Amino acid sequence: MVRDRARRGQVEQAEVVAAAQAGDEAAFGLLFEEYRRELRVHCYRMLGSFEDAEDQVQETFLRAWRRRETFQGRSTFRAWLYRIATNACLDLLDRHPRRPRPRQEPVAASVDAASAPTTQIYWIRPYPDRLLEPAAPGDAEPDATVVAKETIELAFLTAIQHLPPRQRAVLILRDVLGWSGQETADLLEVSVATVKSALQRARPTMRAHLPGRRSEWAPSADPSADERALLQRYIDAIEQADPDILAAVLREDAVQTMPPEPIWILGGEAIVEGWRWAMVGPEAWGDWRVLPTWANRQPAAAAYLRRPGEPVFSPSWLSVLRVEDGLVAEITTFGEDVFPLFGLPATL
Repeated sequence: MVRDRARRGQVEQAEVVAAAQAGDEAAFGLLFEEYRRELRVHCYRMLGSFEDAEDQVQETFLRAWRRRETFQGRSTFRAWLYRIATNACLDLLDRHPRRPRPRQEPVAASVDAASAPTTQIYWIRPYPDRLLEPAAPGDAEPDATVVAKETIELAFLTAIQHLPPRQRAVLILRDVLGWSGQETADLLEVSVATVKSALQRARPTMRAHLPGRRSEWAPSADPSADERALLQRYIDAIEQADPDILAAVLREDAVQTMPPEPIWILGGEAIVEGWRWAMVGPEAWGDWRVLPTWANRQPAAAAYLRRPGEPVFSPSWLSVLRVEDGLVAEITTFGEDVFPLFGLPATL
């Protein structure tokens, strides 16, 4: 029965492909939508920016529609779209090269900075978890390899941005999506030997830039009860303006970054001190309300601030938390401009 359903599905898709090739725009749009979510994740891994990924998915749609007659069925329609999407990203990166910036001294530090990252990926942006899931009941579930936590976490995204674009494409196709060397070579129009060489150079770079506990990754549950509990304690710390609660959820060597700003803070104690004046000091900004959310398969907190004399709470910042051993190891804080991506309210 399962085989029969799969066979019917293949026949139905073949019919839609034929209609799309013949110029049926509605059929083409329907077919493309089946792959939009995974293509967006693919472009996001390539580019590190959700907004740029959205743009390149749209560019992929336009290129695919214009070139629909070139699809000859020698590969799957999915592989054909991945080829177009990958090339769209590579073209963008060729036109607008991005290189990690040397990281300045931290604005505050309470631990030795010798082992801290020396570069900053200033273009990194969060990916809302709500857009990783099916858009409506009955939609196909995304392939597990496409949305795997370990390869969409900000730590992984930051590390992969250190690779040259074509090495990045090879590593994503081979190590993340599980494509064969031949499939990857066909997509990139290079030899299998070139793919193998690129992968051999890419993997050590990844290990050098991943956090120590992330140099090897394995499947994990999303989200865990412990992560939810830790996120709530972090929220309590902000809403109650309690530096002691905040200190209790942070690792001693925790790091906070604020892309695209070059500001970063090293050490749990330094992070707490930085927050103390904003929460309870003589220059406290006001009252806070914080909503839980999820980004990059990680717990995140969206903070709203009501300044003295103001009637409502307005968006302020969104922090994505990386958790190790039940404590926050890294906080990546983004501005309020990301709130619409998460479907968050304009005010509280």
